[in-house]
Amino acid sequence: MPTVLVTGGAGYIGSHTLRALTRAGYEAVVYDAFLKGHPAAVADYRVVVGELSDRERLERVFAEFPIQAVLHFAAFIEAGESVQDPGKYYRNNVCGTLSLLEAMVRAGVRQCVFSSSAAVYGDPEEVPIPETAPTRPTNPYGRTKLMVGQILDDFHQAYGLRSISLRYFNAAGASPDDDLGEDHHPETHLIPILLEVALGQRDHVDILGNDYPTPDGTCIRDYIHVCDLADAHVLALQALERGAEREVYNLGNGQGFSVLQVVETARAVTGHPVPAQVAPRRPGDPLWLVAAAEKARRELGWTPRFPDLRQIIASAWEWRRRHPRGFPSEPA
Repeated sequence: MPTVLVTGGAGYIGSHTLRALTRAGYEAVVYDAFLKGHPAAVADYRVVVGELSDRERLERVFAEFPIQAVLHFAAFIEAGESVQDPGKYYRNNVCGTLSLLEAMVRAGVRQCVFSSSAAVYGDPEEVPIPETAPTRPTNPYGRTKLMVGQILDDFHQAYGLRSISLRYFNAAGASPDDDLGEDHHPETHLIPILLEVALGQRDHVDILGNDYPTPDGTCIRDYIHVCDLADAHVLALQALERGAEREVYNLGNGQGFSVLQVVETARAVTGHPVPAQVAPRRPGDPLWLVAAAEKARRELGWTPRFPDLRQIIASAWEWRRRHPRGFPSEPA
């Protein structure tokens, strides 16, 4: 079986992708510093604890295991925090990735699937957003993802490192088959915050700005089920195995929902009133992000299995009801 190194595999999308890799017949080795990830999410996998900046540990991993490809999820992901502490994001997301890529080159590993983001587009000129749209990120988080994409271009030219960047839109939901869901501390993502309100763990949800030039004044986002993202990673890996060189794909459903629409859907799914109040805009938030994802469908054969917003929120709600405090804190 091919062996894949999954950096950040204990995180939300990484852990779901591990299950998809296993179902597809791959062996996986997790590399995670557990700054954000959960040991319980990777209890059934071989795990190496380490940071991307640890060059010696990375080299030992490539020497010890027959790694043939890397799925790279390890990154800080909060746009608002990146505005407040950009150095943290450049050190980890850019410098850490450079350390990883250099270790791959030294080990002769030439295949990488990179966890990118729709944040590279900033405020788009057209919606839905194609992969060819201008990349003008509005926050340091988005700039780190764009920079890594540029580094991957250069490593392809210089070293023949073949890679696929997957630009996610808003990941949400939970696996209906596995004991996995979304659990961040602190939580800053809209859907899990809504569910915390429904469980009585918060008094209300803040709507970050209601004066945007959109139909109801709130930001619009494209929500994609985490299991559909996981499937796309396996398909991207298989494309690299067939000889793909350097590609970029959007991953989204192609439908936009406003913050208020998401709030109303959460109220319907949970049966809870979910009180909401308006708060100031969050710095660096684009107003409208919706994917044009036809390229992934056409070239990777990717078809989202859970495209309905109500279905996405219902899966997250089922997991959160069964795990009101998220993952257990004890080590795996």
